[in-house]
Amino acid sequence: MNAITSVAAADLSHLRADFPILQQTVRGKPFVFLDSAASSQKPDAVIEAMAHTMRTQYANVHRGLHWMSERTTDAYEGVRDTVAALLNAPSRDEIVFTGSSTGAINLVANSYGALLRPGQAVLVSEMEHHANIVPWQMLRARQGIELRVAPVTDAGELDMTALEALLADGKVGLVAVTHMSNVLGTVTPAARIAALAHAAGAKLLLDGSQAVVHRPVDVQALGADFYVFTGHKLYGPTGIGVLWARRELLEAMPPFMGGGDMIASVSFEHSSWAEVPHKFEAGTPPIVEAIGLGAAIDYVRAIGMERIQAHEAMMTEHALVRLAQVPGVSVIGHAQERGGVISFSMEGAHAHDVATLLDQNGIAVRAGTHCAEPLMRRFGITSTARASFGVYTTLGEIDVLAETLERIGRFLV
Repeated sequence: MNAITSVAAADLSHLRADFPILQQTVRGKPFVFLDSAASSQKPDAVIEAMAHTMRTQYANVHRGLHWMSERTTDAYEGVRDTVAALLNAPSRDEIVFTGSSTGAINLVANSYGALLRPGQAVLVSEMEHHANIVPWQMLRARQGIELRVAPVTDAGELDMTALEALLADGKVGLVAVTHMSNVLGTVTPAARIAALAHAAGAKLLLDGSQAVVHRPVDVQALGADFYVFTGHKLYGPTGIGVLWARRELLEAMPPFMGGGDMIASVSFEHSSWAEVPHKFEAGTPPIVEAIGLGAAIDYVRAIGMERIQAHEAMMTEHALVRLAQVPGVSVIGHAQERGGVISFSMEGAHAHDVATLLDQNGIAVRAGTHCAEPLMRRFGITSTARASFGVYTTLGEIDVLAETLERIGRFLV
C-alpha cells in the first residue's frame, strides 16, 4: 500500500455524519471534541439500538416465559458472541458483563484475589489508572498480599528490566497492567509481559479500556488471562463493562456478589451457583446498555479495527508534529508505540486554564490528573491537558487545536 492509498484508507472523516452530537456549534464555532479517552460520542446506530429496545421489546431477561422476555434475552445474550468475536475469545461463556472496567477489575480483585495467599504479590505499574491501583490496595489491607510497582522510563514506557526483576522471586500471583495508558498513550508490550508473568508463575490482567478502542485486540495472541474494557469509551453507553477471563479461572473463582441470576438454587441451609458467566452477574443486568454495546461493537467492526488503528495513528502523528511547533507546549511521554492520547503542558499556564481557554474556542479537552496521580508525581507535574482522538477526529480539528494553543500562548505572554 503506497503512502497516498494509506492516507485515503485511514481517512474516516465521512463517519462524522454518524454522530449527531458533532453536528452542533459551540459559542458560534464548530464543536471540536478531543476528549474521547474520557468518554466517546455515540453513533446513531447505538442510539437507535437502545431506543428500539426500549420502544418495542424491553423486558427483564432470563426470567420470563413470554415472548418479549425471550426476545430480549436472545438480544442480550447475543452480545456475548459479539464481544467474544471482538476479542477473539475462545468462548462466549468467558464473557462476563459488569458495570464498567472498574467493576471488572474489582470483581477480579475480590474473586481471584480470594485465591491469593498472604505473602503473594500483585504487580502493577506506575502508569496505572486509579481503578487498577485502589482495588489491589484494598486487597492488600484485607488479605495481606504485597503490592509491587514496576517503574516507567522517562520516555513513558514500561521498564521491562525492572518488571522482570520484580517477578524473579516467584511470589507474584498476578500482574495487572494497562494495555494502553490513558495519560501517555503508551501501548505496553502485552505479549512479552504475558510470557514473563507466566514464566514466573503469575497470571496477567490487562486493562484494555483505551486499547480496545484504538486497535485490534486478540486475547489469545496476547496471552492474557484476564482482559477488561468499558462500553462508554468504545462508542457505546455508560453502565456496561466487560471482563473476559479464561474459563478455568472463572470456574475456580468464588462469586463476587450474591443474588438474582448468579444462583442455581437457594435454601436457608445452602445455595449453589449458576454456571459461568452467570455466576458473576447478580441481579438484573444492564440489559439495554449491553444491547447498546453490541451495536457499538458492530459499528467499529464494520469500519475495521485495522482502519481505525491507521486513522488514529495518522491523527497522533500529525498532532505530535503540530504541537511540537507551538511555543511553550511540551508533550508528556514519548513512547515508540502509542495510541491516540496526548497529554501536554504549556509553559506558564495551569492545565485547567489551558482547557478553559480552549473551551471558549469550542474545543473540548480534559485537564487534571486523569485518575493517575502516581504517574503525575513520577513526571514531577500536578496536571496536564489531554487531547484524545476517535474515529470522528479530523486533521483539521488538530490544526485548530494547535492554532488556538498558539493564540493562547501569545495571550499569556
